[in-house]
Amino acid sequence: MNRRRFALVLPLLLLAGCGYNSIQTLDEQANAAQGQIEVQLQRRADLIPSLVNTVKGLANQELAVFGEVARARSGVLGAVASKDPQQMADANSTLNGALGRLIAVSEAYPQLKSDQGFLRLQDELAGTENRIGVARTDYNSAVQAYNSYIRKFPTVLTAKMTGAKERKYFEVSSPGSREAPTVDFGKAPVTK
Repeated sequence: MNRRRFALVLPLLLLAGCGYNSIQTLDEQANAAQGQIEVQLQRRADLIPSLVNTVKGLANQELAVFGEVARARSGVLGAVASKDPQQMADANSTLNGALGRLIAVSEAYPQLKSDQGFLRLQDELAGTENRIGVARTDYNSAVQAYNSYIRKFPTVLTAKMTGAKERKYFEVSSPGSREAPTVDFGKAPVTK
């Protein structure tokens, strides 16, 4: 009876000694950090309709920009639902470009630049972008700790036994995503 109990407990002790619990802890930290990115992207997406409506009220002829912002917002919401860090990063980059063009359009309308509601929304979006940056840094740090840990010996053995896989970083991979958008008021908006 004691040998049987020992035979059942020994593998559990070995798993705990080989980092199983640490793998789970680090994975949960990465999940929590990814959750913060999702919350901030959702918050940003929720602010956009108010910003668009404010600009739209004063700049009706800029319909192409409004459509682009709406598509980019939709892309962010879809990426958040997918929970794929790469999709979220790429969708966020696309949204950054669209919002940049929307803000550039607003510069052409002095009455809009002085509207308190518009200015408040711009500040909220800027604050949310800063929160996304912090959340992205926290997530990438958690992913780096997790990925490094599951590649170390003897933890790598436990990771393989439990199916622990490397996690993706939150980084932009779409072409042109690292370039600032350009705006030409004489033509449809284009990116470099």
